[in-house]
Amino acid sequence: MGRSYFVEEAVGQYLSDFSTKPKACVTGLLIGQCSPQRDYVILAIRTPPREEQNESNKNYHPKLADIDEEWVTAHASQLSRMLPGGLLVLGVFIVAAPELAKDIQNALRKLVFSVEKSVVKKRLWSFTEEEVSDRMALHLCSATKKILCRTYDMQDPKSSPKPADWKYQSGLSAFWLSLECTINVNIHIPLSATSVSYELEKNTRNGLTRWAKQIEEGVFLINGQAKEDDTELLEGQKKSSRGNIQHRIQPFDVKVLTQLSQSSGHRSAAMVQVCRGSINLKGAVKCRAYIHNNKPKVKDAIQALKRDIINTLSDRCEILFEDLIINEAPAKKNSEREFHALPHRVFASIAGSNVMLCDYKFGDETAGEIQERFSEILDQVVHGEAIHIAEEINTVDINPPVDNTDDTQQIQLTKATLLSKLQQNMGVAIAAAVAIFAVTFSFNYFSD
Repeated sequence: MGRSYFVEEAVGQYLSDFSTKPKACVTGLLIGQCSPQRDYVILAIRTPPREEQNESNKNYHPKLADIDEEWVTAHASQLSRMLPGGLLVLGVFIVAAPELAKDIQNALRKLVFSVEKSVVKKRLWSFTEEEVSDRMALHLCSATKKILCRTYDMQDPKSSPKPADWKYQSGLSAFWLSLECTINVNIHIPLSATSVSYELEKNTRNGLTRWAKQIEEGVFLINGQAKEDDTELLEGQKKSSRGNIQHRIQPFDVKVLTQLSQSSGHRSAAMVQVCRGSINLKGAVKCRAYIHNNKPKVKDAIQALKRDIINTLSDRCEILFEDLIINEAPAKKNSEREFHALPHRVFASIAGSNVMLCDYKFGDETAGEIQERFSEILDQVVHGEAIHIAEEINTVDINPPVDNTDDTQQIQLTKATLLSKLQQNMGVAIAAAVAIFAVTFSFNYFSD
């Protein structure tokens, strides 16, 4: 039996609007949430056109052969940063003419695997065996408006397509539940003196991976209580006269307790490491995750929040490195310190939903630029009053070594870096869960 997707009605209208252009071939992403019983689709977002394909060129009609896999996956990778805890890229869609149906299935299969690979490769956490590994490939016929929905198992590259149900529902995420927490961050990442050509980004990722494990193993208290994993999140909530649990407006307040040290029964050996510098992250991270209101389990809600905490910190660091490389910031020779500002987080409401998406803003960007980027990456109008900017103080303090500029400039232009330049052209640069994040990020180096 195939999976069932419950879909926001606005998604159906959004997809249907593309069928008014019968010659066009439109690709895009489907955003929502998985659960063991059913999946939810709350957004469909078209792949932004390239500059030469923008809608000012009325005579341009994309064809199936014009689908740029790298462009679609770049958009997916960037969009995934804008998703709060609990939301995922659930699949891809193509709107095209019926005569292309056979070729479209091949194109969809290729895209859905490429998109999934793109969005998971930078995560610091992994899916559990219990989680849903199916992702959808949707074809909407531009002539008949008929929808063909199939799923592929992402754990099996040779998996066969399975049919899936596609059911519309009004106000699907209007009353989803939210969880919020504030966690203090104090991460010290040493830079080994024996590493001749270390990459700053790689060292940071390694340090964050160790920190992420602490978050995964932490204890989470919901409204001050430790709850069993398999209990319902809404257990004990007041019910209306009709026997239904009243919609909860206030988010659940969550406290995070992490282990300070290893237990006394765990044997370990001390290790001395000669270092030439360090990376220090300090601050407070306020995060939010969303979960459906159909008898959600405590373990699923906590899992969504854990991933939000991890994502928001790792994404912030990654965005900083991208910005430094894109703008080719030169190292200051023999200077004591070099300061950079971390991006602030901004949030935007989704029409008809209590879920919010986010983007990142550097200090010199205007509110108009943020609004334009939201509108471009989400392919919908985002009004100024729907955007909320978090007031933050974020700095990067770099203390470089004296007469050692070669090492500080050894940040390599990897494929991911080149892709970030592609994303910047797309207009989706510097875009994870709804969070207010105040942090100081410092690099300390010591000359020999």
